[in-house]
Amino acid sequence: MPTMKASLYDGNGVMNVVDFPRPEAGPGDAIVRVTASGICGTDLHRNTSGAPAEDVPRGHEVAGEVVEVGDGVDPRMIGQRVAIDIHGHGRACTRCWYCRIGQYYQCLDRGPSEGGGFAEYIRRKVIGCYVMPDNLSWEEGALVEPFAVGIHGVRRGQLVGGETVAVLGAGTIGLTTIAASRALGAGRVLVTARHEHQAVMARRLGADNAFSPDGPAFLEAVAEATGGRGADLTIETVGGSSEVALKQALDVTRRQGRVVVLGLYRRPMTVDLLSPLFKEQSIIFSACYSILDGRHDYEIAIDLMASGKVPLKELVTHTFPLEDIQKGFDTAYDKATGSIKVQIHQVN
Repeated sequence: MPTMKASLYDGNGVMNVVDFPRPEAGPGDAIVRVTASGICGTDLHRNTSGAPAEDVPRGHEVAGEVVEVGDGVDPRMIGQRVAIDIHGHGRACTRCWYCRIGQYYQCLDRGPSEGGGFAEYIRRKVIGCYVMPDNLSWEEGALVEPFAVGIHGVRRGQLVGGETVAVLGAGTIGLTTIAASRALGAGRVLVTARHEHQAVMARRLGADNAFSPDGPAFLEAVAEATGGRGADLTIETVGGSSEVALKQALDVTRRQGRVVVLGLYRRPMTVDLLSPLFKEQSIIFSACYSILDGRHDYEIAIDLMASGKVPLKELVTHTFPLEDIQKGFDTAYDKATGSIKVQIHQVN
């Protein structure tokens, strides 16, 4: 059986590069030669959580070139540069009720996780391969996935043009949410950022200002910007194991405002819901991406980046080849390096 190079987590915090079976195309499939794959916060968390060793490679922020297709796929797809919807469309059954209304991530019969972009090749259903225009770089192609997450959160929050948006957190998803908010019509965007280099990037991507998540400055700034009302839409991107950010999101949002939860919480949270009940706030959860109002979030992400109006490429602070993936993870862990988005590149 043909093999390829792939990286697997060993269960002890280390990413090892090994020989791994090269995927073969089945009906409806595309084999993509991976050119760029981003390291996500969930990847970092897995390596420090005591999770068991892996038997397939991870990596869900993926761009590459289609090199082979299976039966039933237009052969003209070969050679196309694509961004891959790893979690939703690329695994969707396409038959269940959720798939029929475009909510692929909610599919009731999703296909198995066959491996991700920390490898030389990846197999996915061709319907999950979104063609990139020539003016998008590989770095940008691998940013389509996190940008689509931010876009989905803003669209789930039903942003109305001119509204004030508060974004909690300035990691990759917080930053892509800032860019999405600005591109989709926010009037003001105010942000919390833990590190100075994140605050600088937040402003580059459209935030009016960034503040420490600690202390009263952020709440006071939002109040001042809104005549004391609070944010119309707040998007929480921190998650983790503390309810502090979620409570802050509720506090900073106006009466009858909307709070979108994008952050991944690692344990049950204890939150007093009496205040948001009386304030008639809407709490909305958002996961991944889908079709809303007739367009997939990936399509919007690609179009916005291709327009040149959203400088997301600046998020990529470090790149490493696959054989140095452990260095990539070490750099992504250590914010003293100035890292925001670390990508693994395999451009030949």
